[in-house]
Amino acid sequence: VQLVESGGGLVQPGGSLRLACAASGFTFSWYGMTWYRQTPGKERESVASISSTGGSTIYADSVKGRFTISRDNDKNMVYLQMNSLTPEDTAVYYCNAGGALGRYWGQGTQVTVSS
Repeated sequence: VQLVESGGGLVQPGGSLRLACAASGFTFSWYGMTWYRQTPGKERESVASISSTGGSTIYADSVKGRFTISRDNDKNMVYLQMNSLTPEDTAVYYCNAGGALGRYWGQGTQVTVSS
């Protein structure tokens, strides 16, 4: 199992970023996927989840209306479109398949929101 996150960077408050996660080593279309984020000294928190077919999504209250999770099962990719970013969104972002694959994590991608 391999998960490779990309798309992070430095962005000003109010800006946007689109994160991507490339998954391999498992049958991607069988698994719901979740984006998590973590800041130093804090536990990793769930940001957004999407069902295996993409038909259902769930968002943390802190990102609802600003972030959109999507997936492309043909490409084994999951995305996180992040709009109206604030400094509180600064974190390392990870994708995860959960369930029996929950122990597999990528290296994450750093998102820094700062002026």
